Amino acid sequence: MESLQLLFHGFTIAAQPMNILWVTIGGILGTIVGMLPGLGPATGVAVLLPLTFTMGPVAALITMGGVYYGAMYGGSRSSILINTPGDGAAIAATFDGYPMAMSGRAESALAMSAIASFIGGTISTFLIAFLAVPVSKFALKFGPSEYFLLYLFALTATATMSEGDKVKGFAAMILGLMIATIGIDMQSGVSRFTFGILELQGGIDFLIVIIAMFALGEVLKSFKNISDGKKQMQTKFGKVWISKADWKVSWKPILRATPIGFFVGVLPGAGGTIASLMAYSTEKQLSDHPEQFGHGAIEGLAAPEAANNSASVGALIPMLALGVPGSGTTAVMMGALLMLGLQPGPKLFQMQTEIVWGLIASMFIGNIILAVINIPMAGLLVRVLSVPPKILYPIVLALTFIGTYAISNSVSSFYLLLIFGLMGYFLGKAKYPTSPLVLAVIVGNSMEQSFRRAYTLSNASFDFLVSSPLCIILIILTIGAIVLPFIQDYMRNKKKAVNA
Repeated sequence: MESLQLLFHGFTIAAQPMNILWVTIGGILGTIVGMLPGLGPATGVAVLLPLTFTMGPVAALITMGGVYYGAMYGGSRSSILINTPGDGAAIAATFDGYPMAMSGRAESALAMSAIASFIGGTISTFLIAFLAVPVSKFALKFGPSEYFLLYLFALTATATMSEGDKVKGFAAMILGLMIATIGIDMQSGVSRFTFGILELQGGIDFLIVIIAMFALGEVLKSFKNISDGKKQMQTKFGKVWISKADWKVSWKPILRATPIGFFVGVLPGAGGTIASLMAYSTEKQLSDHPEQFGHGAIEGLAAPEAANNSASVGALIPMLALGVPGSGTTAVMMGALLMLGLQPGPKLFQMQTEIVWGLIASMFIGNIILAVINIPMAGLLVRVLSVPPKILYPIVLALTFIGTYAISNSVSSFYLLLIFGLMGYFLGKAKYPTSPLVLAVIVGNSMEQSFRRAYTLSNASFDFLVSSPLCIILIILTIGAIVLPFIQDYMRNKKKAVNA
């Protein structure tokens, strides 16, 4: 009851006209930033930072929050229309969202993306209102051992959900982990696999790999069809909404994916990428027709979209309740709070109730505003598909180079873009999945550091793998992720043999 009273008090603050205006501005800015390759929510919040110095703490947090979950809405737009994720959390939207667009169902894909994002964001806001403190205490139980096994489970699940040969999925994952080791070792200070190239000492930014693999790889893959005139553009557009059949197959995946995204988002450093890929993998393994995933299954779009929005809300919990940023974006938000003279942590909930509950209440309002903005906006964005390929793909190429330069402000990044773009093209030709590789690049460094810390703390013993009940549960889940697809394949083949 106390939480409900505080939430109602938060609504009296969030519903003030200026705060509604700020959350709308933040949401629109976040949506635009999310659509642009290489930028992402952290960049959007950082750009907005100087403006927040002139605001009060409540307005500043509400605006930054709007940018954060607005970017989750926007990131999938470019994923669906041009196979170019705005950031890591939108990778999973390319798996079925882009095939839907290519088969003439872009309107349904864009509408489902907005609906799933709205539901995931709204439910997770209820969860943060009532579970913030106990969930943040649960997150503290994750040490280096648990984080290493969580990353291992996420990578295994992503590799095994790959179509065709599962071995190729694991090979792509190992290649990604190898790429993640490039640069200066965090613990020893030794340069690894830099070949004397100064620009590689800082490692390879995963956003460059994402842009190269998906955007540049798609342009290279489509080049022959463009030159032959086989690449068709869409000229007729339907209503931007979903059918009853789409909703029927999607509502359960949305409800399953939301808590996955929320609890993964709570874990500092896990993020929306792992959340969305775990949600996608879960739905593919639970589906009666997993062979449709990757070919335009709408539930394969709905689940990760609900999960990444839910993760963005969950990531606020460790920042607010513990003073530990759960993601790069919340790190920037925490810096803003400190500059405004506020100390995130348990006392923030007790001493600054109007700030915390004003932010939570604003998320309900913000999600409604973003749904209202994004569904009509989809009607305009879908017109991208009517642009002739000879014009569209040079624009996509320009965006990839601009996005890459924005990441590092270095021309040397263009060489990496071309190398990984060609790698993505040839991996696609050889039927190797790119998603395990990209996820491995994203989490590889954190996974390695977690392993080394856990190994050191256990006195150079592998006992850390079974050092807690959480570790044992994660090991069982990892084994299950490997075994379950083979069991499903066996049962499916047996059923076909009986029917034949």
